[in-house]
Amino acid sequence: MPKLSVYNISGQPTGEEIELNEVVFGVEFNEAVVHQAIVMQHANQRQGTAATKTRGLVRGGGRKPWKQKGTGRARSGSTRSPLWVGGGTVFGPQPRSYDKKMPRKARRLAIRCALSAKVAAGEMVVVDGLAFDAPKTKNVVNMLAAFDAADKKALIITNGENENVELSSRNMPKVTALSNACLNCFDLLNNNKVFLAKDAIARIEEVLA
Repeated sequence: MPKLSVYNISGQPTGEEIELNEVVFGVEFNEAVVHQAIVMQHANQRQGTAATKTRGLVRGGGRKPWKQKGTGRARSGSTRSPLWVGGGTVFGPQPRSYDKKMPRKARRLAIRCALSAKVAAGEMVVVDGLAFDAPKTKNVVNMLAAFDAADKKALIITNGENENVELSSRNMPKVTALSNACLNCFDLLNNNKVFLAKDAIARIEEVLA
């Protein structure tokens, strides 16, 4: 079973080691499943509201511009033909849904792979008492500095929603704060350092094991 040392919020080791469930934090990386999960996440964030007007939606063009024969010009039936400036668009984007779905077991496997990859790479830190008394950006700055991660992209995972942690990190472009209920592959793999609240581990293992 993988083991990680536990630190306090000031970056000091507490002398405790925590055993992680191998089923969650020690699985082999499945690149195909992780890729599918990230593609699904990005696709589901798309609004799909892009739209263009076809010749039937463009205003005007009801009258034939000139007679069919005898003018020497090309035949034309509408000023809103796609061939004309101001005409309709052919095969342009229309509102659509980009939603993708994955089986629940595959989604959870992808998250287990991402968590295991961070543990194997030594990029996960277990923090005891990951909470702040007040929402201050300085709290997060000091914590990152204590772990030599001030200039790195960091992910903070709390036990449930923690408003003070979320508000403290919101002004920092390289820091993301999530509750353990909102784990996802992209945020786990897109950050160089993952700070995991000690009291959040039990719930993560309960859901993913």
